[in-house]
Amino acid sequence: MFVTRLISGIVLLAILITTICLSGPVLFIFLLAISLIGMFELYRATGIVKGKVNLLTAVSFLGAVVYYVFVYLHMQDYLLPVLAAAMIAELFVYVFTYPRYHADEVMTAFFGIVYVAVCLSFIYQTRELPDGEYTVWLIVICSWGCDTMAYVFGRLFGKHKMAPVLSPKKSVEGAIGGAASAAVFGAIYAAVIGRYLQNAGNKILVFALIGAVGALISMVGDLAASAIKRNHDIKDYGKLIPGHGGILDRFDSVIITAPIIYLLAYAFG
Repeated sequence: MFVTRLISGIVLLAILITTICLSGPVLFIFLLAISLIGMFELYRATGIVKGKVNLLTAVSFLGAVVYYVFVYLHMQDYLLPVLAAAMIAELFVYVFTYPRYHADEVMTAFFGIVYVAVCLSFIYQTRELPDGEYTVWLIVICSWGCDTMAYVFGRLFGKHKMAPVLSPKKSVEGAIGGAASAAVFGAIYAAVIGRYLQNAGNKILVFALIGAVGALISMVGDLAASAIKRNHDIKDYGKLIPGHGGILDRFDSVIITAPIIYLLAYAFG
């Protein structure tokens, strides 16, 4: 199991590195694909999808595709109207097929667009920022770097449970170690690539701060995905990635880290 998890993790990381480096249409298609798969996993987990896509989720998938197209075209001023249009379209389905769908299903369908597709699109949007070819890697450093080091520190020093009911194995010591490690990784990364950045300033301090904040956010993303699984009594969202589960199992921390890194990178120039 460990070997399978390790190999599939390396392959997934290699694919992510390749697509981010190539950027443009390649990264766009990759993120759109995993967003649609992740949405399907969420809808299946919550019971909206039972075997095949229905009209409500089809509208949601279409809304996600349209949103991504507008992101790709750099039409940021229209992104909120696109989301509003997707919600309205879902309400049309809800009203004119009543009582086929429950209100909770409609809300979950829209939540899937925002939680999965919109949030993951910020990987692409971060890549498109000035110096984005460098700052986009902070998303990986904050999420997966923190996750790895939190596990190590938790195993070595963990005594106080962070969320005893939701995730008994996660500790406060692990969380602190993960966040501190992400800050150190961010500082080291800035020291290595700092001379290539267009914008001036103390990038070591800025990247360390972004690393720490992003790491803390990534832990919430991890726990939130776990909470959804607990609510619906499932172990994994899928079996697409051997040893890891589904897209949401592997990208759970990345999902809400990406928009935060985008905002911080944008704010710090």
